[in-house]
Amino acid sequence: MPDPKSKYWLPVRETMDPGIREQKILERVQEVMTYAYKKSVFYRDKWDEAGVHPEHISSLDDFERVPVVTKQELRAAQLRVEPFGDYLCVPEGEVHHIHGTSGTTGRPTVFAIGRDDWRTIAENQARILWAMGLRPGDMVFVAAIFGLYLGSWGAMLATERLRAKCFPFGAGAPGMTARAAQWLKTMKPQGFYSTPSYALHLAEVARDEGIDPHDFRLKTMFFSGEPGASIPAIRERIEASYGASVFDCGTMAEMTPFMSASGTSGSGPGMVLFQDMVYHEVCDPKSFSRVGWGERGTPVYTHLERTSQPMIRLASGDLTHWIQGPSPCGRTYPCFPDGVYGRIDDMFQVRGENIYPSEIDAVLNQLTGYGGEHRIIISREGAMDELLVQFEASENIYAEGATAVDSLRQRASEDLRRVLGVRSKTEVLDINTIPRTDHKAHRVVDDRELFRTLNSKLE
Repeated sequence: MPDPKSKYWLPVRETMDPGIREQKILERVQEVMTYAYKKSVFYRDKWDEAGVHPEHISSLDDFERVPVVTKQELRAAQLRVEPFGDYLCVPEGEVHHIHGTSGTTGRPTVFAIGRDDWRTIAENQARILWAMGLRPGDMVFVAAIFGLYLGSWGAMLATERLRAKCFPFGAGAPGMTARAAQWLKTMKPQGFYSTPSYALHLAEVARDEGIDPHDFRLKTMFFSGEPGASIPAIRERIEASYGASVFDCGTMAEMTPFMSASGTSGSGPGMVLFQDMVYHEVCDPKSFSRVGWGERGTPVYTHLERTSQPMIRLASGDLTHWIQGPSPCGRTYPCFPDGVYGRIDDMFQVRGENIYPSEIDAVLNQLTGYGGEHRIIISREGAMDELLVQFEASENIYAEGATAVDSLRQRASEDLRRVLGVRSKTEVLDINTIPRTDHKAHRVVDDRELFRTLNSKLE
């Protein structure tokens, strides 16, 4: 364990000169590539076809020549060699935990985590909780689904390695959120983990139960699974609801330790990139060459400390931008100052403008009178796409009557047009019309028939 007075888990590594660190990263990249080339048919065939060999990588610039791995390739590899794919680099007998995607939209991806990697994940993510300010003896309430989803397990592992008290409450069962509010009021943990949308839902339920979320006395809340905790308006709503510090974290389940990009105490908004744990690049989405500091691109990730299913240049499909650092917390890593915006695939176009759901989330969460939930409906018919945003109002708006409701709707339309650059139709729904979530929020509906029905009603 670190010195209790230290704000760093590994002071030398976390405050190292970036140039020296990059040389160390290069050495580790060479080791990881050599290992994967020897152990994995997947990587050996992929790199041979691209004319790339581990011995060719003599700089991090050379590393950009290594072709990226896509999720589609991982699924194909697991179809080819069931169940773990030909990128499993340890004997099957060494597999300790099996996790994966839900498979609701196709074949699930299986994550085989070796025994050594399970300990590595715990060690790495305990570093992150320490950086957030949590300490041995603190209690962490894990309010996320325990199943295939790796987020909850990662938070539990980190808490255990930190020698803190883990309260693996879970989520998802009917009535569980009201019980969570009661437990939180009773136990008063220092830390809390969930998705951002669940934290907002929990605050609503707590108030309905006559409990002020401030009574939980949380000091550290950390989130992953969806954009939100780096969006200023959403982060501020969570902070105001609970009176706690809010930290965004998370990359991809395949990249667990997913907290390698995370907020830290003293860093301000966004995420610090723990480059000695997972090597983060931000790349052009087409060429997958690194973009410059301050530029937008898609994150590409490489494991530096995992051996069972190491990901080497895994393309995320997300969108972000990065800056060089150092972080205000004193760590000399680069940062995602605005976190991860969301998946590039989630972007949609309306009248030629690129729009991300997180932009709409941000606008509504800044709107006085917003009730906490919304959905986005897109029409893709004809030459002119249309956008309809439905949302609920706060109780006081409904109490003030139809004029207040319509005024809120108009303000929402104006704010959305100003930020998005296109006109959107808006509708204020009755309270509790939109279902709340116990996990990740899915707010975008691309349904032409539904749009026609609702649009005719509005017209």
